[in-house]
Amino acid sequence: MSRTLRMKYYVVPDAATLAERAAQYFVEMVGEAVAGRGRARIAISGGSTPRATFQLLADPNQPWRSRMPWNDLELYWVDERCVGPDDADSNYRMTREALLDHVPLTPEQIHRIEGELEPQVAADKYESELRGSFRLEGAQIPRFDLVALGMGPDGHTASLFPHTAALHEMSRIVTANHVPQMDTWRITLTWPVINAARSVFFLIAGADKAGILNEVLTGPRDPERLPSQLIWPSSGILTLILDKAAAALLPPTDGEGCGFFERDR
Repeated sequence: MSRTLRMKYYVVPDAATLAERAAQYFVEMVGEAVAGRGRARIAISGGSTPRATFQLLADPNQPWRSRMPWNDLELYWVDERCVGPDDADSNYRMTREALLDHVPLTPEQIHRIEGELEPQVAADKYESELRGSFRLEGAQIPRFDLVALGMGPDGHTASLFPHTAALHEMSRIVTANHVPQMDTWRITLTWPVINAARSVFFLIAGADKAGILNEVLTGPRDPERLPSQLIWPSSGILTLILDKAAAALLPPTDGEGCGFFERDR
């Protein structure tokens, strides 16, 4: 894993522009993967912020739908709640309603986490799915072309919550994580798998994220309390797409709304 992390962040004025910039980034990164390797394997997150992006990608009146190489895309999830696929809290359901019902992806291209199963069974089954899909052998882990993450106001990302067992899991690809503070179970990719991706980016919006985002990126290292600090891609590069409110406490950007800084372990 790279010791020095170069962070590049794009700051846009509002939620609508955030969704547009994220849609553009998805299309660019998927296109690069397809051009380079003939296939793009991406893992996405749930939540209200990516929903608007997925809706833009699915909209036939927007340019991104026609530019996305749908036939060469494999879609996975970063994490899932332990609910059925039709539950209002399901990350899969949100993605299906916003994106999958409207774009030409076949069932074989969609690799969902079966949150309706018992947590450990769901984690084992999803890990098996990834091993088969990526044709992994032995201790190999998958290398996604793109992983899209969000960040909670408590500093969590994926379903890596503060002071939970998943923060210490390094041998598995997928783990079932009990979240006592929410009295629930989640299924999540482990952080070494996220960090192995060719490209990792955060999509973050809202003034309620400004303080925690600044602390995660520039404050003392404390991943037990701030799990997002575990995201340190092996590529040495981390990209963030932020609205103005979320980025309020970060160092200023240049004239094009782009900022850079580096951090060492």
